[in-house]
Amino acid sequence: MKPGDPAAVRELFEALAPRYDLLNDLFSLGLHRLWKRQAIAWLRPCPGQRMLDLCCGTGDLALLLAARVRPAGRVLGLDAAAAPLALARRRAAAQPWLPLEWHQADALATGLGSASVDGAVMAFGLRNLTDPAAGLAELRRVLKPGARAAVLDFNRPSAPAVAALQRQALRRLVVPTAERFGLREHFAYLEPSLERFPSGPEQERLAGAAGFAQARHRPLAGGLMGLLELVA
Repeated sequence: MKPGDPAAVRELFEALAPRYDLLNDLFSLGLHRLWKRQAIAWLRPCPGQRMLDLCCGTGDLALLLAARVRPAGRVLGLDAAAAPLALARRRAAAQPWLPLEWHQADALATGLGSASVDGAVMAFGLRNLTDPAAGLAELRRVLKPGARAAVLDFNRPSAPAVAALQRQALRRLVVPTAERFGLREHFAYLEPSLERFPSGPEQERLAGAAGFAQARHRPLAGGLMGLLELVA
């Protein structure tokens, strides 16, 4: 798979959807749930707000956000792949009191109005976009002035020791585990995708160029992951 190829990324997540949540738990030892809650803590969602989950996948973050903004708020989960959205809709159907809606669309061209949402989150999506800078620009466009956004993804560590640890984790844990599920090729792309992914300081600069008033990249998990905290 070629990193950043939109058709390939969409096909990847169509194939992964049934096992996506299980694999996230295995690869991160369940810690992805903590990192996502840290992203939501930065957003500070309030009842009545309209929130956006970009590259929402199977909807776990959108569900958490919806519980915070109910009853008068609304959460829109948006993803380019149909299969994860179908799973997200089934999960939401089990909690019909949560104010959720789901759209299939490209994160680079959401179709949403400018300054139309009170906050947004993107987990493990920015790295897969054809143009991360354009993704940040679209994110800034849809946010109201002063609104917060959180972008969670793998970090590209500057420390050689951390970078080596990350490579070994991908090669010895992630890819072999994926191979057990017949998904080796689907995850072998992770390492090359990180090589083209902007570093934390580069993400801060791109966010500033996109018009964000504040941007801070915070390393998580000893520098293996990163949370880009944004204010429009």
